[in-house]
Amino acid sequence: MPVDPQIQALLDRGTGVPATHTLPVAEARRLYEARIAVMAPPPEVAKVEQRRIDGPGGPIELRIYTPSGKGPFPLMVFFHGSGFVLCSLDTHDGMCRNLAAGIGCVVVSVDYRLAPEHKFPAGPDDCLLATRWAAAHAAELEADASRIMLAGDSAGGNMAAVTALRVRDEGGPALSGQMLLYPVTDYHTPGTPSYVENADGYGLTRDTMEWFWRHYLNDSAEADHPHASPLRAPDLAGLPAAYVVSAEYDPLRDEAERYGERLRAAGVPAEITRRPGMNHGFLFWVGMVGGADAAMAEACAWARRILRT
Repeated sequence: MPVDPQIQALLDRGTGVPATHTLPVAEARRLYEARIAVMAPPPEVAKVEQRRIDGPGGPIELRIYTPSGKGPFPLMVFFHGSGFVLCSLDTHDGMCRNLAAGIGCVVVSVDYRLAPEHKFPAGPDDCLLATRWAAAHAAELEADASRIMLAGDSAGGNMAAVTALRVRDEGGPALSGQMLLYPVTDYHTPGTPSYVENADGYGLTRDTMEWFWRHYLNDSAEADHPHASPLRAPDLAGLPAAYVVSAEYDPLRDEAERYGERLRAAGVPAEITRRPGMNHGFLFWVGMVGGADAAMAEACAWARRILRT
């Protein structure tokens, strides 16, 4: 189908804004933070608190969202999108509130280290440690350590997929599921058909993805490591159930879907849903774009089934 008219209107509003890959990192970060002012007001949750924990490279900031109702609640550990370089707890505050309220779960949002200051594998190391911390402290968070889900969008979806792999291989809490929202699962080269079809004109571009990866990796050879490109992991068996969202007009569409298909081939229950007319990052616009509202509602319904809420 054509680009959703509400998405197209948002793209039109961005006409004239410099492309991310043409900017210094600090300026790109400033522009992404500026998006917060134009997002829809998110739903209320019962409590939001900030924690700081010791991480492998220094303190890690967490933001913890507790839904209304009586716990213990299921637990979601959430990793924000960023291209490994941008965004923050604040840019994804609305998304986390929507997930906490829509699922009825405690959400622990993780401010993992970003590139280029902290290159691979700093981010995944932080995410693994934060996941183990959340599981170990579930009771004090009014959460149930037997019902844990990982989640993330874009590069945060990469962090969720990689953390699930590492929990399987390196030990960690039992996981009930992984919610991968238009995730980065592979390096930009050789790329996929959607990298060509959607290379430009829909927000995220191929050039920007190349810029992200250059900042993230120490060397392009690291792209073969499954903790950078989980689609290249030799074995996906034994991973938790997955919900994989792709967007029709996203350069990452095909790699997201291929990861879901590989999970299925490995015997992992995986639901793959392509959102028609949507572009990369569309879940920022819940409350403003009908297709985003529907996608969020369906993702939360899947999580409720998996987490038995």
